[in-house]
Amino acid sequence: MTTDPPTMQAIIQDGYGAPERVLRLDQTARPSIGADDVLIRVRATSVNTPDWATVAGVPYALRLRSGLRRPSHQVRGSDVAGVVEAVGPRVTDLQPGDEVLGSLWGSTTGSQAGAFAQYTVAPASQLVKKPVGLGFEEAAASVMTGLTALIAMRDVGQVRPGTRVLINGASGGVGTMAVQIAKSLGAEVTGVCSTRNVELVRSLGADHVIDYAKQDFTQSQQRYDVILDNVLNHSPKAAARLLAPNGVLIPNSIGNTGGLLAGLPRVARATLMGRGATNVKFVTLAVNRENLNALVRLLETDKVRVVIEQTYPFDKTASAVAHVLEHHASGKVAIVV
Repeated sequence: MTTDPPTMQAIIQDGYGAPERVLRLDQTARPSIGADDVLIRVRATSVNTPDWATVAGVPYALRLRSGLRRPSHQVRGSDVAGVVEAVGPRVTDLQPGDEVLGSLWGSTTGSQAGAFAQYTVAPASQLVKKPVGLGFEEAAASVMTGLTALIAMRDVGQVRPGTRVLINGASGGVGTMAVQIAKSLGAEVTGVCSTRNVELVRSLGADHVIDYAKQDFTQSQQRYDVILDNVLNHSPKAAARLLAPNGVLIPNSIGNTGGLLAGLPRVARATLMGRGATNVKFVTLAVNRENLNALVRLLETDKVRVVIEQTYPFDKTASAVAHVLEHHASGKVAIVV
C-alpha cells in the first residue's frame, strides 16, 4: 500500500508574462529532503531580481535555461525565513523548531524547490539561526540583497575608513543595504536616488544624496574610489569617468533595479572595459554560513536595518511580484506565508 506525499499550498507559475496572469495559488506536493538538507515551514519570503525576471521571462535568453514555454521548476522564491520542520541525516547543527534564515540561491536543492510556498527545502550550509529580535519579514528580506551589498562593499570594493563610495540606486533593495554596510566600514557615502527617496537614503547614513531628477551624477566633478551601479541607466564609460585613480566600478546585475533587459548590454560593455585600463569588477553571490553570519552580526548590532516598502499576504504574491516589476520599490517587498 502506498501513501500519497503530503501536499502544501504554493504559488505556481504556468508560463511567462504579467504576474497576475501566470502566477496562481494551488496545491502541490511538499518537497522531499536530502541528507544535507533542511525542510522549512516558510514564515516569510521576499521578491528578488531572479524571481521577477523568471516570471516575466526576460531577457528571452533566460528561457533557454529555465524552459521555453514555462519554467521547468514552477515555484519561484529564493530567500526564506521560517521554522525547521525536519532535517536530513547528515545535518547535526539544526533541529526541528529552530528559527532560521537563508537562501536557496545557487544550490541544486534550490533548483527543485522555491520559497513562494508553505514549505521549502534548502541546504543546511545556506541557513543560519535567525536572531530572536529580528522579525521573519525582515529576515527574509535581508538575504540576497544584504549579501550582494556585503560582498560588493567588503570584498569587491574593499571599502575601508575614508573610502569614497557612490551608490547609484541607493534606495533599492541592494542600495539601502549597501549605503549602511559602506558606512559601517567607515566610508564616505554618496547615494543617488529619486526625489521621494532622498530623506530615506539620508536617514540610512549617506553623507551626500544626489537627486537624479535634478542632477546627472555622471556630470559631477567629484571622484570616487568605489562606484556601485545598481541601475545601469548610464553607460559604463560615463560612470567610470568619476573614478579616482585605482578606483573600481561595480555594475550590479544581481539586484538590478532598472530591468535586466535594459541593463545587460551595459554589463557586457562594462566587461569589455574591464579588460582595459578601467577597473571593472562584478559581484559573485556566495550564500554560505560565513557570509550569512557576517550579515546577521550587522543586523544584530543595528548597524544595518532592513528597509521594507510593503508586505503582502501569501495569496497576493502575484501583486508583490508585479509591484517589484515596476522598478520603483524603495527597499524590499516581503511576503508573509
